[in-house]
Amino acid sequence: MPVSTESPHTVKWFGHPRGLSTLFFTELWERFSYYGMRALLVLFMTAAATEGNPGLALGEGEAGAIYGLYTFFVYVLALPGGWIADNIWGQRKAVFVGGCIIALGHFTMAGPLVGLPDRPSFFLGLMFIVIGTGLLKPNVSTMVGDLYPEGGATRDAGFSIFYTGINLGAFAGPILTGWLGEGYNWHYGFSLAGLGMILGLIQYRLGTKYLGEAGLLKLDRSKEQQKKKVQITYIVLAVSFVAAAVAGTLLLQTLSLQTLAIWLGYAVIVIAVLFFAYLLILTNHTNLEKRRLVVIFWLFILSAVFWSGFEQAGSSLNLFARDSTNRMIGGWELPASWLQSVNSTFIIILAPVFGSLWITLARLKRNPSIPLKFAMGLLGLAAGFFVIAWGAANTEDGSLVSPAWLVVMYFLFTVGELSLSPVGLSSITKLAPTGRVGQMMGVWFIGTALGNLFAGLVAGQLETLAPSALFGSVAMIIGVSGAVALAAFPLIKRLMGKVE
Repeated sequence: MPVSTESPHTVKWFGHPRGLSTLFFTELWERFSYYGMRALLVLFMTAAATEGNPGLALGEGEAGAIYGLYTFFVYVLALPGGWIADNIWGQRKAVFVGGCIIALGHFTMAGPLVGLPDRPSFFLGLMFIVIGTGLLKPNVSTMVGDLYPEGGATRDAGFSIFYTGINLGAFAGPILTGWLGEGYNWHYGFSLAGLGMILGLIQYRLGTKYLGEAGLLKLDRSKEQQKKKVQITYIVLAVSFVAAAVAGTLLLQTLSLQTLAIWLGYAVIVIAVLFFAYLLILTNHTNLEKRRLVVIFWLFILSAVFWSGFEQAGSSLNLFARDSTNRMIGGWELPASWLQSVNSTFIIILAPVFGSLWITLARLKRNPSIPLKFAMGLLGLAAGFFVIAWGAANTEDGSLVSPAWLVVMYFLFTVGELSLSPVGLSSITKLAPTGRVGQMMGVWFIGTALGNLFAGLVAGQLETLAPSALFGSVAMIIGVSGAVALAAFPLIKRLMGKVE
């Protein structure tokens, strides 16, 4: 990939380094492809194989487990993806290679259009997307930070613009892929997601000259040492991939997908507990650092609970939109997947409002603390589930309800998300002991992955539970978690010390 010696600050884009536009549109198209495909995923898996637009005819339980495992590994593979960029390729190459693998995944899922078998191409495509996203997602954000070596408010403003691109992609993806996938052929939708990623890669290559040194590999070792490290890394990756494939195949011969997903979730929880126990008991950290590690573990738990509810959007709530809402407008039926764009719409509208609110409250010395914002996020999410449980209760006689129930729910979800999600990574950087920031970032990603895994498993309960009962149960669990977080926040705030 060509490298320019020109500083990324030489050419401006709305007062920011010109390279920001390159990364803005790269992430916009990647999120277009990701959320566009995600909006179709569960709908395609549960669609009957005998329809005019046939799906895989899976039950809700199996589809939910696949969805949960897929989104789980998307976040888990961000950890090795970041390591490969830091040590082997640099972020710039990792983003390009990741984007190519993502596009390959989408087109592989659309393989039946050219005669490939449906299920093998579907699962192989999902595997490619997981690997590619693990390479692209963490590293494109790192490159944004590289454009602002001076840091400060300018970098914060740059990230705000960057996240607008994320939500524009998340808005447009379900609209366009849903129109093609639901209305004509699921595989047309998957193809459009792949085309979106291709467009992102083209403009990424064309805009590379504006990136300056951002994302280039910085070596602190000799070329010979680097060559040896690369060889060892490739061997480890190959062995790990083969071992994971063999282990997964053997386990699936004796366990269902749902059972495998449940045990994977339990294993992650046990590993997390043992890891924090090791840090607290067997490492030489100060008392303040140990207290802050306890806080990080608490936020890890709250984050996993939050995402286990929030990520129902692509699974159980997507199915509810398809099966239980009246989406007729005149003689035309609104695609169920279009409702996946409501959250990103509210994010675009409300993110500046919340940003201004926190700044104003900070000026007045009334800005909520990190643990209080987490509690607020959970309570907002619980309120959304109480709303949709109420709406779902009106469908028990077979009636369809207005999509407005979902719109109100997504508004409350967004309020919760803006209270919790933006402060998550920031809080980790403030609380992590020196030398363990990277590890704690990994813990944060694992918490998100765990929440996504359980979101898929919870969605599978639609096979045996009415939507009102399922959503009501989720609302109660998350509401109680939010109440506990609210009651505990004074103690957690004391454990943190002065970090805000």
